Amino acid sequence: MTRANPLPRLWLLSDARNDARIEWALATLPRGNAFVFRHYHLDHKARTQRFAQLAAMARAGGHLVILSGPAQLALDWGADGIYGPPGKLARLPGLLRLATAHDAREIVLANRAKADGVFLSPVFASRSHPGGGCLGVATFHELAAQADMPVIALGGMTAERAGTLQWPRWAAIDGLS
Repeated sequence: MTRANPLPRLWLLSDARNDARIEWALATLPRGNAFVFRHYHLDHKARTQRFAQLAAMARAGGHLVILSGPAQLALDWGADGIYGPPGKLARLPGLLRLATAHDAREIVLANRAKADGVFLSPVFASRSHPGGGCLGVATFHELAAQADMPVIALGGMTAERAGTLQWPRWAAIDGLS
């Protein structure tokens, strides 16, 4: 991370689909990037345990660890930040606040919330949004230009697609695992 680009370039997101390969993905993620723990499919006890396991691996790789969940829980679990809709990003000292956005209205909300970064998706078709529309390259760039904070491209992203998009920060579930 540099002063001009305060957030890492690559972001690995977890969920039920990539859980079987998440350890491998964390081990191969280049040092100094970021991991967003979602794992919504687990009950609280199992989610707590899985977070501890994966956060330890992520930290060993020099990665930021972000929790999709309430700010207080992120503090309790030792996360570096929170991930979620702009309206749910409580401000607590020491936590990065990463918003999710899918359209211009949500970019405005992320700006108002003064989020530290925003995940803009879905850029391309993905398994997370089967049959749903995607932003595409032109609309992604139009919306990204409206953000007051760093934008992280999400949705069908791979290294090749990040090159096509010509965007420095991107995230993936399947594309990195």
